[in-house]
Amino acid sequence: MNLFHHKHPYPPFIPENATKLIFGTLPPPRFTQREFKEDDVDFCYGSRDGQLWTILNKIFDLNLKFENTQEAVQQRKDFLIERGIGICDVVESSRREKIDASDLGMQKVELRDMIAILRENPKINTLLFTGGNSKNGPEYFFRKYLKDSKHDIRLKVISNKSPRIHQFIVDGRLIKTVSLIAPSGAANIAVGSSRLYKYMKKKNPEFNTLDFRVLQYKEFF
Repeated sequence: MNLFHHKHPYPPFIPENATKLIFGTLPPPRFTQREFKEDDVDFCYGSRDGQLWTILNKIFDLNLKFENTQEAVQQRKDFLIERGIGICDVVESSRREKIDASDLGMQKVELRDMIAILRENPKINTLLFTGGNSKNGPEYFFRKYLKDSKHDIRLKVISNKSPRIHQFIVDGRLIKTVSLIAPSGAANIAVGSSRLYKYMKKKNPEFNTLDFRVLQYKEFF
């Protein structure tokens, strides 16, 4: 059977002043195939179905455009440069039987050399995982990378509450990781079952899963 080669369409985008790295897996296969929907943005996390830029737009009042234009791409790059935030997904490529965006569908996964990237960018002190340690999520792959690589590095738990926080040391440099709720519709079930979400929803019936993410992300961006 011919498997679809799902290759990451974007190199890491890491401004020189970056102290934080947004850290996910792969954009939907249509980004690799260069077959965009009208309101996709041709950049990291640009899928119309994803929520990362919607969340950041609300937190920072960015007035972003959500359309397939160069202006929309530039708005996002300008924001990242201004705030000292980079984007470097951990997955370089994978193979898929079914051409969809499911993390679980990824096979024969090739990971980027994250420690080399961190060494090239010495100001980075925080990794913001857009998802947790469930199979094929960003934290899961980062742990796998550390385990499979020759680096004797371990994640140390700082907080086991959501979002979980760990830290590790590279060349004497302390780096924190934060496992945020994934900015995708698929994670809404997990959000809806959270005790804190239910409490906030009860206090304010208008409160929704996007509002919950905005509150969580705001603390770390």
